[in-house]
This record gives sequence, C-alpha cells and structure tokens, in this order.
Amino acid sequence: MNPLTIDLHSAANGPVLRVAGDLDFDRAPELRRRIDELALTSGQCLEMDLSGLGFCDSSGITALLAARQHALAAGADIVLAAVPANLMRVLSLVGLDRVFTLRPDATAP
Repeated sequence: MNPLTIDLHSAANGPVLRVAGDLDFDRAPELRRRIDELALTSGQCLEMDLSGLGFCDSSGITALLAARQHALAAGADIVLAAVPANLMRVLSLVGLDRVFTLRPDATAP
C-alpha cells in the first residue's frame, strides 16, 4: 500500500490538488477533509491532478464526486487531470467520464 499524499498549489484558474498514492476506504476521508477546507469562488476551476494515483476504490471515487459537489456548490468548475488508465477505465464503465471534465495533462506547478 502506498500512502496518500495531497499537495495543494495555485494556478491561474484556481487551486490544483495533486493526489498521489492509494485512495481507498481508509484514506478517502483525508481527501474529503482537504476538499471541504478549500475556499472556492465562482468562476474558479478546481483541478484534481491524479497523475500520481496508484489505486482508487469506490470510496475514492465517492470522494471525487464530493469534490465535484463542493466545486459546483461554490459556482466553480472541476477537472480531473492526468487520470491513470486503470481509473479511467472504471470512470468510463460507470459513466463518470461524462460527468467529469477530463484533461490528459495536469497544470504545471
């Protein structure tokens, strides 16, 4: 198991959260807490850089959906960037590739 790391940096359009490691049942609450602490404003875009994500279970996907709700409630957008192939397959199978805006690359810090 890989520990979960969540790094925050700012980009021109809004905050970027780089999520790396394993996003599972035990670690998803940490991501949800970090997202809940984010102050988003209307017109911003929350970018979730998933390039370092090694594993994501259903709890992790639920945390990503919570991030989407948090962004939408603030009038902001959300984009999932650099989604690993294994997670992209799951998102496609359950139709979340049509719910999230997906970008092949993350914003450089």
